[in-house]
Amino acid sequence: MVLPVEPEFEQALNELTHSLTHFLAENPQYQKALEVVQVPERIVSFRVVWEDDQHLPQVNRGFRVQYNSALGPYKGGLRLHPSVNLSILKFLGFEQTFKNALTGLSMGGGKGGSDFDPKGKSDNEIRRFCVAFMTELFRHIGQDTDVPAGDIGTGAREIGFLFGAYKKLKNEFVGMLTGKGLDWGGSFIRPEATGYGLIYFVEHMIAKACPEYSLSKPTTLVAISGAGNVSQYTALKVIELGATVKSLSDSLGSLIATKGYTREDILSIGQLKLKAGTLESWVAQQPEGRFTYYAGKRPWTLLPEVHHALPGATQNEVSKEEAEALVKAGVRIVAEGSNMGCTEEAIAVFEASRTSGPGGVWYAPGKASNCGGVAVSGLEMAQNSQRLAWSTLEVDAKLKGIMAEAYEQCLSAGTKWSGENLSGDVLPSLLSGANVAGFIKVADAMKEHGDWW
Repeated sequence: MVLPVEPEFEQALNELTHSLTHFLAENPQYQKALEVVQVPERIVSFRVVWEDDQHLPQVNRGFRVQYNSALGPYKGGLRLHPSVNLSILKFLGFEQTFKNALTGLSMGGGKGGSDFDPKGKSDNEIRRFCVAFMTELFRHIGQDTDVPAGDIGTGAREIGFLFGAYKKLKNEFVGMLTGKGLDWGGSFIRPEATGYGLIYFVEHMIAKACPEYSLSKPTTLVAISGAGNVSQYTALKVIELGATVKSLSDSLGSLIATKGYTREDILSIGQLKLKAGTLESWVAQQPEGRFTYYAGKRPWTLLPEVHHALPGATQNEVSKEEAEALVKAGVRIVAEGSNMGCTEEAIAVFEASRTSGPGGVWYAPGKASNCGGVAVSGLEMAQNSQRLAWSTLEVDAKLKGIMAEAYEQCLSAGTKWSGENLSGDVLPSLLSGANVAGFIKVADAMKEHGDWW
């Protein structure tokens, strides 16, 4: 059978398969589980017709990939972006399955969205699109079936419109979306969760590999890409802890801070991004000398010195050449805030330098390091089921615990199943560890359900 070309999905599948090499060699019965788990349980594709402000009909493609429900209801975001296609959503749903497994919460994996672009649209156009989108999607989701969330292009405004449409269509008030407003079922720490969780994970990596570059030191230099929700809260947590944030970026270019970003800078950029503004327009309003803007560039080759690199924009945003530039600049930790932020070639560069000694690099894949976002979505689901709300401190403490446990799972599985001699200062592969630990948990549940034998 000839399969369609799906490069993003094939990349994710190849990464998992390679990571499982030594585990499958000792446990060949799980080969059948690998064959089964790579096929989505269900893919829903539909037409979305909505009316623009000129009263003209517009059409977009809508999708929901319900990948795996072995551990719980399908869980994963809705992405609204012109690049959305089935390959990207299959890759995201596949990754989400194992990411959700690492949280220890009862969540399966799924992903969805549309090639609709919210940029440049009025609030009324976005509302009409969301209503049209939910008019089809509501048939396929529910609090015990599939619980979508936000993603690129789907923020608090869109979640509100989608929830309102579902409530009218079903005449029920249930937690069938996460990322909701605090007054109607949302959770504290949800907007911050992915960025905060990333830093909580990275702190464990630093403690083991390079404590001399603690985030409590202003001399520790951190490069971040992106300027959306994940990158903003990653930067705010780094600044709160005391380290120096050197970069942000968007689709048009990168902005390097001469002496580092302040908390006020990040909050100002956050307000700008709510209005679809650009970093180029923002820097034009700043005092001369504080920032340098590089049009059409990503930040990875722009810094002569950097200690921790945190990709937070989109998939495949760090190339082999950029990885080599980061190693040359002295990077010690690379952890993804975005999903599959590094290319296969870039990951190979980092994995080849995996030591705790001088010049060593330790890499964490997004399915482990950025699982904090979906973890707090899972906590939101739990609060909705009980009709209660936990405090900020309670949710943050649970998030820290989940990220610590995810790190330990990856460390343990990476130590056991990397197939390497980890003598001296060689560090376990968190890439292998995340993939193997997540796969075993999902595969074992599938076997108990009779999905393979």
